[in-house]
Amino acid sequence: MPFGKYKGTLLSSLPVSYLEWFLRKGGFPGGKLGMQLSTLYEIKSNGLDEILFKIQDMLDKGELKKT
Repeated sequence: MPFGKYKGTLLSSLPVSYLEWFLRKGGFPGGKLGMQLSTLYEIKSNGLDEILFKIQDMLDKGELKKT
């Protein structure tokens, strides 16, 4: 996360309560970051965290490249 309370935190590690806070305050920021946060909110709020765990595992094993 590039700013705020969770500056320096991986987006996938943000708590859903923080993502909900954005929604209460008027929505996610614009651009790529906003789209990423929105997608993350959908994943976490629908209980699909396993997707994030699998991606992190693949990154750790070198099966995916970080971009």
